[in-house]
Amino acid sequence: MRIYGVTGWKNAGKTGLMERLVADISQRGYTISTLKHAHHDTDVDQPGRDSYRHRAAGAHQVMLSSPNRWALMTELRDQPEPSLADLLPLMTPVDLILVEGYKRAPHPKIEAHRWETGRPLLVDSNPTIRAVASNTVPQNLRVPYFDLDDVPAIADFILAEVGL
Repeated sequence: MRIYGVTGWKNAGKTGLMERLVADISQRGYTISTLKHAHHDTDVDQPGRDSYRHRAAGAHQVMLSSPNRWALMTELRDQPEPSLADLLPLMTPVDLILVEGYKRAPHPKIEAHRWETGRPLLVDSNPTIRAVASNTVPQNLRVPYFDLDDVPAIADFILAEVGL
């Protein structure tokens, strides 16, 4: 499977870019999945739901199935967080997996950047970043620049990078 990342600081536009890239690339006929790294307090389950109650009771894994989707949740229970390399083989094979986050993982990435965040570009200290998508033109870039809203061009770049 081919993987490509979208990284950047909080509020830099990563999730919006991911959403638009998934729509664009899937409309081109490619199968695409996503893997998002979240912070420690993120929970996909809600208190009071049956699956939450199962986890709260001590279940290591809870699978939820419905006519529209299924989900498998695994409680780490003080075990270390699995690496990206450990998680990727658990995904169903597709043409492309887009990964949000995982700034320091070794896969190639595009950096989403908004000047309003006041944060510096990551590209200057991260050799895995192959391009920058921003709402302002950064100076002295060592990688290609794309307007953050030019999703077709960003998608073209990513697909060429992964050989699709």
